[in-house]
Amino acid sequence: MTNNESGDPSTAPELPQGRFEGRDAFRQNVRDALACAAREGWRELILSDADFHDWPLGERTVVDSLNAWAHSGRTLVMLARSYEDVLRTHPRFVAWRKTWAHLIDCRRNARGDAVGFPSVLWSSAWVMRRLDPEHCTGVCTSAPEPRVASRESLKEWLGQSSPGFPVTTLGL
Repeated sequence: MTNNESGDPSTAPELPQGRFEGRDAFRQNVRDALACAAREGWRELILSDADFHDWPLGERTVVDSLNAWAHSGRTLVMLARSYEDVLRTHPRFVAWRKTWAHLIDCRRNARGDAVGFPSVLWSSAWVMRRLDPEHCTGVCTSAPEPRVASRESLKEWLGQSSPGFPVTTLGL
């Protein structure tokens, strides 16, 4: 269930616009964006972060939103330097990813350092970009120019990536 306990879309939280500051605000923006993605049927999502350590991916409300969002014809692309934190700290998300693997393309790009890696939640309707992941400050907007610029930047990073975060790991 999202923060909109009544289920009435007219009382659903509006997606933020403008600057945000702090981990709590960042995490709430992720929760609200994924709830909105489910409610409005966003077809494509891109989640990018060096390690997804600060993201609330393992929370029940986030996984519930992702379950509500996951339908045929939708895609989720994830980009990270490493998925070790996801495997270690977000077990609900890891289980969800196994169930919906056919909708998810997990990519790995180890170039550069963690500080310069894009920390972005992108959709064709809205984008959130952390400008300073260490202090968890950034900006959210529905404006077309920043969404297009973020998409183009992510395209470059994705173009230099390889498959990562396999659904299963083969052992001997």
